[in-house]
Amino acid sequence: MCGIAGVINLDGAPLKVDRLKLMVDALAHRGPDDAGYLVYQTGRHHPTDEGFGQELTDQAFGHLSPQLPAIDSPAGRTCLEEGPWDLCLGHRRLTILDLTPRGHQPMSDRTRNTWLVHNGEVYNFRELRVELEKLGYCFRSRTDAEVILYAYEAWGPDCIHRFNGMFAFALWDNRHKRLVLARDRYGIKPLYWTRRGDCLVFASEIKAILAWCGTATGVDLLALNEYFSFQNVLTDRTLFDGIRLLRAGHIVQIDAANGSVETRQYWDFDFGSEIASPREEIEEHLKFLLQQAVRRQCVADVAIGSYLSGGMDSGTVTALTSSVLGRIFTFTLGFDLSEAAAHEMTFDEREQAERLANLLQTEHYESVLHSGDMEAVLHDLVWSLEDLRLGQCYPNYYVARLASKFVKVVMSGVGGDELFGGYAWRYAAAVGRDGHEYVQNYYRYWQRLVRNREKPLLFNDDVRSRLAELRENGAVPFKDHTLSVFRGVLGEQFDNRTVSSQVRNALYFECKTFLPGLLVIEDKLSMAHSLETRVPFLDNDLVDFACSIPVTMKVSGIDNLEQMNENLLRKKELYTNKLDRGKNILRKAMEQILPREFTTARKQGFSAPDESWFRGRSAAHVQEVLLDGSSPLYRFLSPDYVRKVVDAHCSGRENKRLLIWSLLNFAKWLEHFD
Repeated sequence: MCGIAGVINLDGAPLKVDRLKLMVDALAHRGPDDAGYLVYQTGRHHPTDEGFGQELTDQAFGHLSPQLPAIDSPAGRTCLEEGPWDLCLGHRRLTILDLTPRGHQPMSDRTRNTWLVHNGEVYNFRELRVELEKLGYCFRSRTDAEVILYAYEAWGPDCIHRFNGMFAFALWDNRHKRLVLARDRYGIKPLYWTRRGDCLVFASEIKAILAWCGTATGVDLLALNEYFSFQNVLTDRTLFDGIRLLRAGHIVQIDAANGSVETRQYWDFDFGSEIASPREEIEEHLKFLLQQAVRRQCVADVAIGSYLSGGMDSGTVTALTSSVLGRIFTFTLGFDLSEAAAHEMTFDEREQAERLANLLQTEHYESVLHSGDMEAVLHDLVWSLEDLRLGQCYPNYYVARLASKFVKVVMSGVGGDELFGGYAWRYAAAVGRDGHEYVQNYYRYWQRLVRNREKPLLFNDDVRSRLAELRENGAVPFKDHTLSVFRGVLGEQFDNRTVSSQVRNALYFECKTFLPGLLVIEDKLSMAHSLETRVPFLDNDLVDFACSIPVTMKVSGIDNLEQMNENLLRKKELYTNKLDRGKNILRKAMEQILPREFTTARKQGFSAPDESWFRGRSAAHVQEVLLDGSSPLYRFLSPDYVRKVVDAHCSGRENKRLLIWSLLNFAKWLEHFD
C-alpha cells in the first residue's frame, strides 16, 4: 500500500519539478517506509530521442538508494536545474511485499524505458510472474509492481484485464510516449487528477495535487449539490473544483506526442447473466470462491489482522483468514450506550464479536467510543478523508487507529451487502408498478439529505443564483441535475417491469455508487494510520460469480416485496424486521464456517448512536459549529435553513443526524481546504 503522485506537461514545456517533493511529502502517511522520485525528459518532439530520466531520493531514505542524489541535496538541486524535465513521478512506500530496497519505486524495466508508480496489491502476481518468466522476462524483486511493469511490456494496456486486486498506478511508456493511469475494477484504491493549464496532475490524494498547484481550487457547486442530495457524489466530481476522481474500472491514456487524453472504461458489473445451476452447486462453489479469495489476499510479508463486528460479512472474512493463517489479530469498536435511545441499543456489537473471537481463538482487541469522541476527531478525520462521502465514518477512523498499533494489513467485510442483496429495506423503497415509478421511488429514497423541493431553502441567494446558471449534460439546470445524475448511473440494464428486475438494477446502482463511497472511506481512514485494508469480497472471480447468482436466491419472496411507506417513523427498523434478511445464498454457504447465530443475524451496520448523542452531550458542539453566524458554511448555505434543521433534531421532532453530520463535515472541510 502506497501513495503515488505525478505531473506531465502536455505540450512538453519544462515543469517546476521542485514541487514534486511537496506532493510526495503530502502522502507520507500512506507510505512512511520509503520515498522515491523521478524527473524525466521525454524527448517527445524528437522521435529518435529515447528520453532520459533522473531518480532522486529524499535524504531520510538515502541509505536505501545511495546511488541516487537526495532531492534537497546540492547534487539533487543541480539535477533539478539540468532539465528541462517535462514529466515527474513520486512515490511513498508502505512495505508489505518484499521488504528489501528492491521494491523501491519509481520502478523501471531493465531498459529504463518503462517506469511505474503503483499503489495497492495485485494478488495474482505470482501466477502472472510464472507466465511472464516463460516469455523470457527476468525479475529482480518479489513485488507485484515489477509484475505490472513486465505485464504491460508483454500485453500492452490490455494487461489490466489480467490483474486481480486493488490498485491505482501510473506508468510511463517512453517507447510510445504514453502515460497510462489506471484504477482497479471496483475503486478500492483512489486516484485523483486535474488539468492545470497544459499540465495534467494526479495523485492518490487531493492534498498532494493541492501541494503542486499551491492554491485552493474553490468549491465545485454541482458536486456540492450532489453531496447535499445523496450524501455522496455519484459522478467523478469532487468538492474541489476541477479535480476529478478517476472512475472505478477506468483507464486513462495520455499521448504525450500530441497532448491528447483518452479515458475509457475497461470493466463493469454485469447482473444480467444469471446462471441456472442447482442451488446446492451454487452454494458449494460460492464457499470455494470465498475461501480462494481470502487465501489469495493473505499474501504478505508482514502480519495480517481482521476487523470483527457481530455481523456475518466480517465474521466470514475473519473465520476464513484464521483458517489460512492460524491465530490472527482481530479488532472491534463498540459504543457507550448510556445515552442511547431504545432503537440504538443494538448498535454495540462487542459481545457478539467477542464470542466469535473466542471461538476462533484470535488475539482480540476492542475500543469503545463515547459521545465526545466525534468532535475530538473531526479535525483530523476531515483532513484525512478530504473527499466527503456517505455517513458517520468517524468510527472507521478509530478502529483503523486501533488496528494500526498491531498490524500493517487488515481484512474487511466490505462488499458483501452490495453483491448479495443485504439492504432489503432499500429495495422495498424502490418497488414500483412499472419502470418509471421504480426510478422515481428509488430516486426519492436516495435523496438522503435534502430533497429537491428544499434546495432553494438550503442554499443562500448567491449560490442559488450561480447554480441556476450552470448547465451540464445537455443543458440540464441544477434543479434537475441530481435526477439526471441518478438516471445516468442507474442506466437501463433491465426492463424494470418486475420486482426482480428492479432489485437487480438496484444492486447494480449500489455497486456503482454506495460501494465506491464506502471504499473511499475505507482507504482514506486506514491509510491515515499507514494501514492497508483488504476486501476479499471484491475478488474478481468471486464478484463475477456473485453477479451471476439469481437475485431470487439472494432475497427470497422477492416478487412479494412490499413497497415501503415513507411516512412511517423508524421505517428502516420496521421493514428490517418485517422483510427478508437478504444475502440468503451467502448465509447458506457460510453455515459450515460460522455458528448459526451469525448466519441468521440481521444486518446491523457500523453506526454510533449519533441520533441521541447529537441531542445529548454533543448538542452543544453541534450548535456551536452550525449556529455560528461567522461560519464559512454561510458562504454557501442559508442560516435560517440550518437553524431549523438543528432545532428539529435537538427538539426530537425529526431525526436529522445524517444532515447534521454532513453539515459538520462541510464546515470543517471549508476550514481545511477552501
